[in-house]
Amino acid sequence: MILRAKYLITGDGRTCLQDQAVYLDKEGKIGWIGDAAEAAGRYPEEMVKDYGEATILPGLFDMHVHFGYYYSQPDLDNYDDYMVAYYALEQAKQSLRLGITTVRDLSCPPNLMKQLRLAGQKGYVTVPRIIHADAGICMTGGHGHQDGVEEADSPWGVRAAIRRQLRAGADWVKILTSNRGDIPEFTQEELDAAVDEAHRQGVKIAVHSGTQPSIQMCIDAGFDTIEHGTFLTEAQARQMAEKGIAWTPTITAYTYLYEQTKQMIEAGVDMDNPIAARAVHDQAFFQPAFEAYRDNFKKLYDTGVTVLAGSDMVLYKAPPLPIHQELGYMVDYGITPVEAVRTATYNAASVLGIEKETGSLKEGLAGDLLVVKGDVSKNIRALDDVLEVYLAGKMVYTV
Repeated sequence: MILRAKYLITGDGRTCLQDQAVYLDKEGKIGWIGDAAEAAGRYPEEMVKDYGEATILPGLFDMHVHFGYYYSQPDLDNYDDYMVAYYALEQAKQSLRLGITTVRDLSCPPNLMKQLRLAGQKGYVTVPRIIHADAGICMTGGHGHQDGVEEADSPWGVRAAIRRQLRAGADWVKILTSNRGDIPEFTQEELDAAVDEAHRQGVKIAVHSGTQPSIQMCIDAGFDTIEHGTFLTEAQARQMAEKGIAWTPTITAYTYLYEQTKQMIEAGVDMDNPIAARAVHDQAFFQPAFEAYRDNFKKLYDTGVTVLAGSDMVLYKAPPLPIHQELGYMVDYGITPVEAVRTATYNAASVLGIEKETGSLKEGLAGDLLVVKGDVSKNIRALDDVLEVYLAGKMVYTV
């Protein structure tokens, strides 16, 4: 099959080509990219799909999802294992509708992502490429303990929890060590042990850390990615760049929470919803968080730290998997649309270690493609107008 469009973004953060074509071979890989006028001559037997004034770009990555996070649902009593699995499957289907072909799930009910991925491999369901960290690990009573995260204490307790999750099939490890306050949850010794245990076993490790001094402790420990990093400083971002630590800011989640809790307080809120009630309680945190992203994102980006796009949206009735909005905020705050696309394509693939498989439009890589109306290089909001999505050369969504 040959796909043609006016614009083509490769994912490298710089390149936008015009009047190009992509040939998808019978193995579902990108067999050739070149001038659209040459495509039919090269592959005369292949069907040609011409999208006209549209952009072809790599399938997107969402590097911070929680497919099985059902805890904000108002009818929690209905969510047994079966319903949670159906809920997670719906999240996976929604990701494909948005052009998200790869996700990193950073805490779900144990075994859920492992089995959802297996169901996809068996052909029972169609799901994006899934990399996951199983349930996540916090200290006793720490952030996430009420949402299914495993609790562990002491360096050896943390090591044991990591070993259990890796035994259960986790691809990554996820640690949570801060919430809305300035008191770190894990000690430096516990964080150091977590990183050492994960790296000793050949896997990467992410950490939920948004406040000081937790962020500095995580940099010192050497995590592979810092999630949120809400009050990250420029000096710390430079340290992260030097140490190869990537940053997943999740701007949208905090911005949405700020906007929603502000509206809730002004209009009144159903305090019977525990997630909403907690959000209102934390509203004083969300405003400075929103302002920190707005005022500092471009300065932090310019340090050279690797930025990853992740949505982390779990609030009831919130827009699911708003990775398009995440990239929109990045552009609003100072980077170009093509640079923003890189955070959700090549950067993500590189951090996951699959850049030779996917994450770019390049010959020999998987045919993971997103086609949208308009010119994304000029208008990042064009991502909202999805035409078709391909996963490994197979169409998985069309309007």
